[in-house]
Amino acid sequence: MAGHHTYFSYPISSLYHDTEISSVLPDVERFAFVAFVCTALLFIGLRLSRRLKTKEGRQNEVIPQSSLNPFSLFEASVEMFAKFYDTVLGGHDGRRHLPFVFSVFILIFTLNLLGLIPGFPSGTNTVWFNVGVALVVFGYFNTVGVKEQGLGGYLKHFCGPILLLAPFMFVLEIFSICLRVLTLNLRLYWNIKADHDVVSVFTDLLPPGIPVIFYLLGTFVCFMQAFIFSTLTMVYILLASHHEEEHQH
Repeated sequence: MAGHHTYFSYPISSLYHDTEISSVLPDVERFAFVAFVCTALLFIGLRLSRRLKTKEGRQNEVIPQSSLNPFSLFEASVEMFAKFYDTVLGGHDGRRHLPFVFSVFILIFTLNLLGLIPGFPSGTNTVWFNVGVALVVFGYFNTVGVKEQGLGGYLKHFCGPILLLAPFMFVLEIFSICLRVLTLNLRLYWNIKADHDVVSVFTDLLPPGIPVIFYLLGTFVCFMQAFIFSTLTMVYILLASHHEEEHQH
């Protein structure tokens, strides 16, 4: 079995490793795949969101349906995620950031799961995509901070409470907040890469049927990484929207 890899061990892009375009094709493949998934999720999300609204355009209470179907699963998922969202952001903002955070979660979770399927490229197993999502999150929570506190107030909270240390604290806080793009990217990239590599190795080495256990564990990792990414997004929004007087109490 040494040196032999089954079809179920690696994504289809591994078939091109011996060609001259091996360094280009995987990224092109992933880019096209991610673009397709984003378009599909956007279309599905628009269709499903209409079922959560009344004729007057107001949000319905999420009521589980009697039969199990994709729509009821979607509604249940939104309800559970909304409850968790309230525990982090308190629900005081009317859940106005919920669509953005839930969209981040669904996108990352879907791409993570599809990366486990043989023949599918892993969208989150590449730095350029993860950095792109992290930059969107970075722009979003900073925009929230400026809207909530004003540009001056938002920049002021980076200076800390001690005037003498304000210049040092400002530089340190700005560096720390920019570092979030890197940490969001690397946390997702390395965890998903390690998970998919482990599944690939055990799928190749073990008899048929047994690797299912590792696919189940891989599914759990896919969920947790999307969950952690979206949770950190909520925490960053919370920190950016806090006013100075809230820190003093």
